[in-house]
Amino acid sequence: MSDRDTSSPVGPSGSIVSLVWRWRSVLGAGVIVAAAIGGGRLLWEQQSKRVARDADSLLTAERITVDGVPRWVTTDLKWQALRSASLDMPLPLDAPDLERRLARAFDMHPWVKHVDRVETSHPASAVVTVTCREPVAMVRVEGGLLPIDRETILLPSDDFTAESASQYIVIDGVLTSPRGPVGSPWGDIAVQEAVSLIETLSPEAEKFGLVECRCVPRDSEEGTWWELVGRDGFVVLFGSAPGKAVSGEPSSAEKIIRLGELANRHASGDVVEYADLTNSQR
Repeated sequence: MSDRDTSSPVGPSGSIVSLVWRWRSVLGAGVIVAAAIGGGRLLWEQQSKRVARDADSLLTAERITVDGVPRWVTTDLKWQALRSASLDMPLPLDAPDLERRLARAFDMHPWVKHVDRVETSHPASAVVTVTCREPVAMVRVEGGLLPIDRETILLPSDDFTAESASQYIVIDGVLTSPRGPVGSPWGDIAVQEAVSLIETLSPEAEKFGLVECRCVPRDSEEGTWWELVGRDGFVVLFGSAPGKAVSGEPSSAEKIIRLGELANRHASGDVVEYADLTNSQR
């Protein structure tokens, strides 16, 4: 065989093998990349399902609903309760004490009288049902008015404007300040007496146009008497609060009947600027 024969080009099959051999690195890298892409996609599908599952199992503040909040609570009770309780949101839905922690957070809010129930469900959500305190009067103090409920619990004043506060009967003449923070009892027997009187007078108070219940000292004995002030300045000395009458003083029931009669006379045009219900004279 001549030199020319020995140096002749390789046949077709040899060319393919040679080409593959030369590009073996590139092909190997391509296989690795393809495998990585496929594996990454599979991993993401698994992870995305896990992320979705975790999101459905984590309770956020936005997915908590509060039922039972009355019209007189104008601030955001839910966010205030969660913030004051310092709950580490989001909360795992499967936490064994989740309902108890939510109930405790809302029970601590000064507007909440009690938490009726807490219901959780999947995807993560919760419904908290509460019963709120109802304001019955405003106590006049230096600097303004403070709202209380029938148990003399001090209520948040931020929920009231001057206009809305004017819708409630004012208790005046109280010499003490609240003994505790918002959400605690006032701590003064005089405030308790005033609330008892206001509740006893209802619905006569509306006929009378009661706007103020004023504490005044009793003339000859220790204790407290109460004056009632009507919408147009009509003043009635009611005397002792219900259950506190002294010897010779008419009962609360008698005084309420007389108050109704006076209110009717006043409404009909009979000028009655002042009346005393502490004696038996009409």
